[in-house]
Amino acid sequence: VECKLCEWAIYPSPIALLCPALCVNFLTVLHRLLSHTVKPRAVVMSEPKAPTPTPGDTYKGWLFKWTNYIKGYQRRWFVLSNGLLSYYRTQAEMGHTCRGTINLATANIAVEDSCNFVISNGGAQTYHLKASSEVERQRWITALELAKAKAVRMQAESGQSQLGFTEGVQSTLRTLGSKVEDLSTCNDLIAKHGSALQRSLSELEGVKLGGDTSDKIRQVTERATLFRITSNAMINACRDFLALAQAHSKRWQKALQAERDQRVRLEETLEQLAKQHNHLERAFRGATVLPASPSNPTADSKGPGKGDASDDDDNEFFDACEDVQEFITIPADPKYHRSSPSPFFLLRSPQSQEVVPVRKRRTRIPDKPNYSLNLWSIMKNCIGKELSKIPMPVNFNEPISMLQRLSEDLEYSELLDRGAKCQSSLEQLCYVAAFTVSSYSTTVHRTGKPFNPLLGETFELDRLQESGYRSLCEQVSHHPPAAAHHVISERGWTLRQEITVASKFRGKYLSIMPLGSIHCIFDKSNNHYSWKKVTTTVHNIIVGKLWIDQSGEIDVINHRTGDRCHLKFAPYSYFSRDVARKVTGVVTDKDGKAHYVLSGTWDEKMECSRVMQSSRGGENGTEGRQKTVYQTLKARELWRKNPLPEGAENMYYFTQLALTLNEQEDGVAPTDSRRRPDQRLMEQGMWDEANAEKQRLEEKQRSVRREREREAVRLASTAEEGAPQDNYTALWFEQVVDEATGEPTHIYKGGYWETKEQGTWENCPDIF
Repeated sequence: VECKLCEWAIYPSPIALLCPALCVNFLTVLHRLLSHTVKPRAVVMSEPKAPTPTPGDTYKGWLFKWTNYIKGYQRRWFVLSNGLLSYYRTQAEMGHTCRGTINLATANIAVEDSCNFVISNGGAQTYHLKASSEVERQRWITALELAKAKAVRMQAESGQSQLGFTEGVQSTLRTLGSKVEDLSTCNDLIAKHGSALQRSLSELEGVKLGGDTSDKIRQVTERATLFRITSNAMINACRDFLALAQAHSKRWQKALQAERDQRVRLEETLEQLAKQHNHLERAFRGATVLPASPSNPTADSKGPGKGDASDDDDNEFFDACEDVQEFITIPADPKYHRSSPSPFFLLRSPQSQEVVPVRKRRTRIPDKPNYSLNLWSIMKNCIGKELSKIPMPVNFNEPISMLQRLSEDLEYSELLDRGAKCQSSLEQLCYVAAFTVSSYSTTVHRTGKPFNPLLGETFELDRLQESGYRSLCEQVSHHPPAAAHHVISERGWTLRQEITVASKFRGKYLSIMPLGSIHCIFDKSNNHYSWKKVTTTVHNIIVGKLWIDQSGEIDVINHRTGDRCHLKFAPYSYFSRDVARKVTGVVTDKDGKAHYVLSGTWDEKMECSRVMQSSRGGENGTEGRQKTVYQTLKARELWRKNPLPEGAENMYYFTQLALTLNEQEDGVAPTDSRRRPDQRLMEQGMWDEANAEKQRLEEKQRSVRREREREAVRLASTAEEGAPQDNYTALWFEQVVDEATGEPTHIYKGGYWETKEQGTWENCPDIF
């Protein structure tokens, strides 16, 4: 359409105004926005040159995309089609190499200035784009908004149609089932009356003509009539069944075609993703790899493969100021070293004083079989789904449960033993922070997924003689999956936690977000610490070698004194000048004064330096903020990772503690993870049998849950008021509100170890 006043093309939507008469004053433009009278366009104008974006059309063109601080904006060919915005280095690449794709249905489109705009999906993908002119930018914004609106509408219609389709299918199935029952009844009647008629005919043949002939003939006539009536009913029921099936066949075919189209679009998107990963791997194999630093010879193995410089626009880059730590440490004045020896470091127990285990435990498990599996055929159906709700074969697992994996946090429990001996709460906080970091060291090579515990499953870890503690875990909820954990140590501390794991498969990577708090209470000082876990990310899910990263921030808080340790887990970056998997932290008192600085890596070691003085200064940090300069004593080692057992690469990279977790023990509860049959079969290398057993256990758990739900509905129907509730309660834990954090949590209510001593497990459910 064209404007009668200015004769230039415009669009009906105010956000898509492309009228070159914008040079007039604001009131005129406002008038044209609110009261334009339009007529069909009769003349083809020479400008604007770009095609008018319309809903459903494929829109293509050149845009400038921000790549990194070295190369800045680079010209790229963008294609908008089917609600997906993809880009390529050149037009020739469209047939084989896609550099990136964003789904507009969940994207946010923001305009920065006259030529720049940003598209982000709220996750790891953000495109900073620049058009050649303001008019060109507006054309792209119009096309993107139209495509986004259509994609959102299609997604909503798909969800509604899916819901309606499901309800319709259920109703139709019930009707068809009723018709099938009618057919079955008619069939039985036909068989019955047919047999009776046959008997009557046989009797009639043997009857001599006489007085009873008329009675027999009448009887045969009646039975023949019944047979005819039943046959007619059978025919009518068949006719109804056929008519109903024909009436719904077209609807089912249409719904099936819609599902097929949606699946094709998803597979095309993921195929582009797989091609992109393949291209990056090929580029990496042909790139020149920088030699490892002498101080860090294993740096090459600590991160993902990266392509050469020509592919740098496919990675996320950071300014140098964003990669370095938020503070600077320098050696303190020598007078502090002479006059202020820290008693904190004198409390470290030498390794030679560690208790020798009383019981000899196993040091090996059967080697992991080399079974091939088509990962793509499984994972392409899992995008955007909760990982705990996806039926996965044991090929992706490791032969321990999530409860046992949770117990692995105690791998370095001696850090809490040392913390219990500290006189100062600030020194104690350093050991608690080191214990927090050490729990991630077991995950560096562990790409296998633990078994999801069954509801009511437990796991005990009795290391009273070896390490002075007893640990108990129980799966207290199934949806959402939640596990409660309680540890009591005779060396002066108690640890408890309730963890709910949320996980999402994003196509390129898998994010695992632990929810819930961990609490540690020391008996002597009554110091109560709490903290949360960071996000774990598994990269290269589809193509390439799997690798794991930890990123985020942790605040370890002493609720009694107000002391705090802020830990930062730096995400891996190929262009960072820091060591990989770096962790930094500062221990402060309730007034915010720094006392200790922590540094290290979550897969190797943590060190601690006592702060003598601090001042604002040094190089400017991110957004122009000045960094704090800490003058510290010489760093001392708090924790160092134990070496893996020999042959660990063939045993799922288990640590020495992990190798003993699934070792069979006498006297454990019937619900203990060691008694889980599918997990035991997998450990023994019988994966096919383990998969079959895993399906049996999951179906048994679903049956128990349905029975529990029916019982809840029955109880609700007999009650005066209230909706039906799941009546499941944990056996060894009870839910309360935590006094320190105010969060609902499960705490140990006692009785497990006493029950074990008595050997009375009658109250335990039969879950296996």
